[in-house]
Amino acid sequence: MAEAVANVARRVNATVEEEKDTLDLSNCKLISFPDGVFRVLNSVAEKIHIVTLADNEMKGVTSKFFKIFAQLRELDLHGNVITKLPDVVGELEHLTSINLANNKLSVFPERLTEIQSLERINLEGNDITDVPMEKLQAMPALKCINLKSNPLDNNLLTAIQQFPQTFEIQTTKDN
Repeated sequence: MAEAVANVARRVNATVEEEKDTLDLSNCKLISFPDGVFRVLNSVAEKIHIVTLADNEMKGVTSKFFKIFAQLRELDLHGNVITKLPDVVGELEHLTSINLANNKLSVFPERLTEIQSLERINLEGNDITDVPMEKLQAMPALKCINLKSNPLDNNLLTAIQQFPQTFEIQTTKDN
């Protein structure tokens, strides 16, 4: 445990000292985003545009995280045990890419459809059964959504294949 804490501290300090626009806390055995990190990053949070929290044990991400990192452009949360996102995620007006692959989402996080700048959504390997196709179609910047390895209903898969698309939809049926 002490080694994991020291690893997080080193990475956070490097981000602050080197004035990086990236915070990488992947593979740190995190179960949540540490409150102490908010305090350390408070002065530079607006400059951080890419956050990677992949391959941890996080069950969720708090509203506070999304408010502190309001300038995010890319967020990688793959390989956690996240079951849902807070509503405030829809306020990330600069977000272009979100990776939620291999989590425990059973419901499509519809607030993502409110982000006008969002280009890429990766939801591969979750438990999602339904997708708001009309809302996705209305997203002006969306280029690709990955829904592979989700238990999507066959009727939905057929509808997705026939949907007039301005973006790429990857599903298991595409194989």
